[in-house]
Amino acid sequence: MHRHHFIRGLALAALVGLAGTTASPTATAQAPTPAETRLAATIDGILADGRLAGAQAGVVVVDTSTGRVLYNRNGDRRLLPASNAKLLTSAAALEILGDDHRFTTEVRVNSPRRGKVLRGDLYLRGTGDPTMLAADYDRLAAQVSAAGIRTVMGNLVADDTWFDATRLGSDWAWDDETAYYAAQVSALTVAPDTDYDAGNVIVTATPGVTAGSPPTITMTPPNGYVKIENRASTVATGSDTISFERQHGTNTIVVTGQLAVDGSASSDWISVWEPTGLAADVFRRALTAHGVRVLGGTVPGRATPAGATPVATHRSMPLTDLMVPFLKLSNNGHAEVLTKSIGRRVADAGTWPAGLTGIRDYAASVGVDTATLRLADGSGLSRRSLVPPAEFTDLLVAARAEPWFQSWYAALPIAGNADRFVGGTLRNRMRGTPAADNVHAKTGSLTGVSSLSGYVTDADGHVLAFSILMNNYLASSVTGLQDSIAITLATYSASASGTTSLAPPAAPTAPAAPDGLECSWVKPISC
Repeated sequence: MHRHHFIRGLALAALVGLAGTTASPTATAQAPTPAETRLAATIDGILADGRLAGAQAGVVVVDTSTGRVLYNRNGDRRLLPASNAKLLTSAAALEILGDDHRFTTEVRVNSPRRGKVLRGDLYLRGTGDPTMLAADYDRLAAQVSAAGIRTVMGNLVADDTWFDATRLGSDWAWDDETAYYAAQVSALTVAPDTDYDAGNVIVTATPGVTAGSPPTITMTPPNGYVKIENRASTVATGSDTISFERQHGTNTIVVTGQLAVDGSASSDWISVWEPTGLAADVFRRALTAHGVRVLGGTVPGRATPAGATPVATHRSMPLTDLMVPFLKLSNNGHAEVLTKSIGRRVADAGTWPAGLTGIRDYAASVGVDTATLRLADGSGLSRRSLVPPAEFTDLLVAARAEPWFQSWYAALPIAGNADRFVGGTLRNRMRGTPAADNVHAKTGSLTGVSSLSGYVTDADGHVLAFSILMNNYLASSVTGLQDSIAITLATYSASASGTTSLAPPAAPTAPAAPDGLECSWVKPISC
């Protein structure tokens, strides 16, 4: 029997009679156990919290070993998933691209050489690698130099045609346009650090030597593509009011405000306009450092001729390793690069429509009812995406049978683990509870949207899949309610006696990110 039909038909039947639940109209009624009734009453009590007054919440819990649904509140209701959409994107990428997939960035030539002179263009060709650093472009330049090229008579061609030229996702908020977590998507890009926030620069202001002098402004990676307009000042005393703003449609960053002369440096992560140009600039500077002169200009968006000869190559880490910064830190850029890469693989088109079709087709193949959902991007930034929580639990159950499951499971944020690349966006949540170092789950945040979907091992050693989607609340945060549900599941035992609900466990208070943001999206790092 197909896995999806097993869960929906046999398992949903177990929910008849549970408070706040629904079951398939064709399912055979199966009475809830006393432990399930008690669990339902406890979760119902958590969802009755005033912070959810007037809001929508969907919660589904499934025992992955039996397929039995232990709890279902609004499981078929389409809700905004926020970054829980990355569960679908990451699973599809591992299956379609393969866990050993690597991105390749190459330098190619298609013209004759005379001694150390290339009598034509030099092509820098990307395939979407979000982990390219300035150091990687430096190594490519060193390879070009080692190949004996010292002068390029033509242009540096920045070939980003592996993907289309659509840089921003559908319905992304206009006021996120300069935010690093909404960076433009290009097949040829560069990241400023090993969080691999491709398409961004880190701008740092350091107090001037004396009061009245301007702060010193630096960028990572160093480049000549982004311009700085420094209107800030250094003052004798006072608070840090420094601000960095990129002007829309340009690569001019205006720095305003003040820093105390004895104060600390201040930094911000800012997306660039047309990241292909930044990558080309970084590479061109590296060529110069290695003694290679390009006499022509930089030409973006032109394809490398078929049959051009490689002279330098860089291969990324395998996809299974990229899953760690992608999922732990909820990296939106990685999600969109993978979506377009899926499109390239399944339809020879590096576009959002082709990639999203590939994601839906994979999800359908493992039993997710894709007729009930809508995906507008790979990251969940779009407010057009809608997914019922029951479809997430279907995916989570199905994924356990995949050959790449263990690496995917390990890449999910782990509750209460202080290591940033283990705990990720859950590192400060559920500490000191039975859910700590137990819950592996993807977080999600937009304004008025909070989600948590993943796995928890209960008191009997059963792995439970759960999905909690909360929309349209006005409270500053509802993550504590999600944590209380997860802690409840970590202590659940099918053999527990009695049907009276337990007092909802108190979730430890965790530092709150600004409304609508994942904690990992707040730079410098808050989680």
